[in-house]
Parts: sequence; C-alpha cells; structure tokens
Amino acid sequence: MQITHIWNKLNLRRDKVIFSFLIASFFVVPTFGQGMFGLTSGSGSDNRTLSYGFFLAAHNSTLRIKYSDAFMHSGIANPMSNVRSIQPQFSPGFSLGFIGILRFHDQVSMLFTPKVGFYEYKTEVTYFNVIDSSLIQTDGSKATGQYNSQLTEVYSSEATMVELPLLFKYRSLRFNNTRMYWIGGASYQFRTKTQDEANVDDIVMTGRDFSLEAGMGFEIYFKYFKFAPEIRFSHGLNNIYKAENTLPQLQDAISSIKRKSITVYLNFQ
Repeated sequence: MQITHIWNKLNLRRDKVIFSFLIASFFVVPTFGQGMFGLTSGSGSDNRTLSYGFFLAAHNSTLRIKYSDAFMHSGIANPMSNVRSIQPQFSPGFSLGFIGILRFHDQVSMLFTPKVGFYEYKTEVTYFNVIDSSLIQTDGSKATGQYNSQLTEVYSSEATMVELPLLFKYRSLRFNNTRMYWIGGASYQFRTKTQDEANVDDIVMTGRDFSLEAGMGFEIYFKYFKFAPEIRFSHGLNNIYKAENTLPQLQDAISSIKRKSITVYLNFQ
C-alpha cells in the first residue's frame, strides 16, 4: 500500500491554494484600505467649534551655550579657569498632555496644549592644564609636560517642566482621510522644583522660560478618531543662566544659556 505524504498533497494543490489566496486578497485589501483611508471617519471633530484630545511625545533636548567675551579672548597661553571647551549634548526625554482645539475655519484653528515634560540636560566640559598624578615624581616635584594632560567632565541636570503652548494650525484640504498641516506659536514653561533645589546643580539655570515653536504633521482619519504624528522644533528665548550659583571654574566662561529641543508628537483627537 502506498504511503500518503501530506507535503506531496499540498504540492499538487499548490497552484489552487495560491490562486485562492490572491482572490481573497483582492477583496480583503481594498476593504482594509477603505477602512483606513476611505471616507469612513465618523468622528465629526472637524465640524465642532471646540474639540479635544491628548498626546504622547518623545523629545531630544539640549542647551545653546554662548561663551563669554573674556573666555573667547583668554587664549591657550592664559586660559580662564583651565576650561578648554563647553559642549552641550542632546539627551532624550518624554512628555504627555492634552489638546484643546478652537476651530475658526475648516483649515485654520488655535490649539492650547498643556503638557508635562521630563528633561535632562548634559554638558561636556573639557579642561586643560590639569595636573596628572601619574606625572608627579617620587620626590613630589612636577614632571615636564604635565600641562598637556586633559580632563573631560560631563555635568547633568534634570528638570520636570510644565509647558503651556498656544499654537496656530493651518491644514491642507482633506484628501480622502488624510491631511497635512503646519503649526506654530509660543509657549510659556516653568520648572516644578524650586530655585533653591536647582542651585545644587553644577550648571545652574532659572526655572521660567518662553519659547517659539514650529512644526508640521499629518492627520489620518479613522472611523472614530484622528491620529496625527507631528514633529516640532522649540527654541528658548530667555537667557536662563545663573552664573552666581554655577561652579566657580565655569562662571566667567559662559555668558548665556538657552534651551532647544526636537519633539515627535503622537496626537489622538
């Protein structure tokens, strides 16, 4: 009696299976596409004068540090506090908040998007003319060439910020269930910890700031809600540097510090 092999049976019917799968895909894919991009959205938020939503966001933030004139003209022969360079670094973080929308026109609206953001600011400082203990002789005298050594320190500070952006939004005409939009405005932000708590940081900053914000995104309409991925750039306007409480070796090397960040938003309305 011949043994029946299941793989051989499937191989004989392979063409029929593939053909049946293609026919099923022909009907299923358009249905899925219509559900996602077709005219099926029933949220109705575009017709409301007031609407709301929420968002989750991830940001990459840093500081804009400006050297003082005294530091720029100090030179290597007469360095200021042994500081060679001060380089801010980008650091990731996240935020979340709510969206309030006031509709003026189908394509123009105003947004109020209060949020809480969790930030970390890192600054890499390189010192030169640092005495290296390995270059000290056994008799305690200093070795030749010891001033060529360098030391790099990374200073960091964390901040929880409450931000109150007021933004204007301009949208393109709706194409099926998608739209492109541009957004811009200003934001007022303040830090939750007190200034006394912030004064223990190595590089001290004030807790209040104003910033300009601009970005763009896409609205994707689903049946009961809208999803809008967005990228937004923020530039602080105030000089938030407090020299009197910063590390002594850095006080006179910096003239101003301003915040900036790049944020990706996932908006749900």
